Amino acid sequence: MSPETLILAALVLPLLIAGGIAVMGWSPNLREGVTFTGAGLLFVVIILLTMHVAGGERPELNLGQAAPGLSMAFKLEPLGMLFALVASGLWIVNSFYSVGYMRGNRERNQTRFYICFAIAIFGAMGVAMSANLFTLFIFYEVLTLSTYPLVAHKGDAAAKRGGRIYLLTLMGTSIGLLLPAVMWTWVLGGQNLDFVPGGLLAGADISPAVASALLILFAFGVGKAALMPVHFWLPNAMVAPTPVSALLHAVAVVKAGVFTIMKIAIFIFGTDLLEATPAREFVLWVACFTMVVGSLIAMTKDNLKARLAYSTIAQLSYVVAGAMLADPAGWLGGSLQIAAHAAGKMTLFMCAGAIYVATGLTNISDMRGLGRKMPLVFIAFMIGSLSIIGLPPFAGAWPKYELMQGAIDHNNVYLSLVLIASSLLNIAYLLPIPLLALMPPPGTKEPKPFKRPDGAPMPTVVAPLITATLCIILFFAVGPISDFLAPTVGDRVEYIADGGQP
Repeated sequence: MSPETLILAALVLPLLIAGGIAVMGWSPNLREGVTFTGAGLLFVVIILLTMHVAGGERPELNLGQAAPGLSMAFKLEPLGMLFALVASGLWIVNSFYSVGYMRGNRERNQTRFYICFAIAIFGAMGVAMSANLFTLFIFYEVLTLSTYPLVAHKGDAAAKRGGRIYLLTLMGTSIGLLLPAVMWTWVLGGQNLDFVPGGLLAGADISPAVASALLILFAFGVGKAALMPVHFWLPNAMVAPTPVSALLHAVAVVKAGVFTIMKIAIFIFGTDLLEATPAREFVLWVACFTMVVGSLIAMTKDNLKARLAYSTIAQLSYVVAGAMLADPAGWLGGSLQIAAHAAGKMTLFMCAGAIYVATGLTNISDMRGLGRKMPLVFIAFMIGSLSIIGLPPFAGAWPKYELMQGAIDHNNVYLSLVLIASSLLNIAYLLPIPLLALMPPPGTKEPKPFKRPDGAPMPTVVAPLITATLCIILFFAVGPISDFLAPTVGDRVEYIADGGQP
């Protein structure tokens, strides 16, 4: 099968899966069988495409042109393939988890849930493989619209409110800020929106003021990156079922946001223009502010999902900071963070869901003693936490190392200090959770009885153990992953050999 056919298959498969789920909605077993089969096939297709890209190929597929410079086109490169691998691979795990969670919690509208999930993966595949900003923008919006019903899934007042905030914020920022930035880029780029190695605008005659205004529009127009103050949609979306939270935080939505920021930095601005743009420092400051303030707010939250939501806001800014460093170490660190954070945060959210299904508990202060009754869940939670904190041998250690190297290469003292402070804050708001679970409840010898006599459903326990294992695998696989990403993010060894100059 040719790479072009594989690209088409990666786009069509999620839509076929959504249709198959709708047809088989009358039978939960058949419906979920379609989901698993389709998700597995998609992952195989993405692996095959990754092999082509690893071999130096850059397959392309053009589906037509809407106007001069506005084509629906796809082109594969290493960073996009990394995102596609993360989204398609974790979809399998999330689908397995969803069976246990949705059935165990007796959620309504499960067929609609799986259909929307498949369409969201279609959006993520389009974002990952986009050859230009026009295509990326279209699929970015598909991702927003397909996940709105998932956020509002429960249908109660809180879910409807959270869904409205989600939709209005993401659509408002994309139409009000991102779309003008795309149009402006089309003009500055000579009616061209293609992702170009070295930067589409690298050779254009652009003043620092214009470049700064454009960068700010992109930074805050990509609302899915959750830079403060465009972050409040994320905590409000936590009214959704936990598999949706995992989708938002790990599989597709926020990763599409920071992936877009990284693509814009590398392929639209490029190193030289980004370095010469005064607003780059401003966006970097905003990212650092978001890291610290997001972590501080997380420490105040007793609700477990709310704490994890603010943790995500802080962790996403690692990718934005890496993009704004405009050097190979920063870009590599930000790219590695996309995969490492996906595995770690998905583990944490799935553990939170397992706890809720088994016990009905949502507040951390009520979880004393649960560690003894749900040891596997809290072991997975501990591993996910250590990865988010950035301790070896877990995946989150490498992004922080590379980002710190990028800050040192740039003699950026404040970013180095913020990264250290952020890691300490990560310890403060994550590690007390599994440690508290080992302590007996005050005044009693046993925690509250489970609402489910048989505890958490098996898929809700096995799935976080799988992603926790992935946190360890990614740590030891960093060499091949870095080599794979080098054609996109640059060679940090050569960068340092050149005296740290881009």
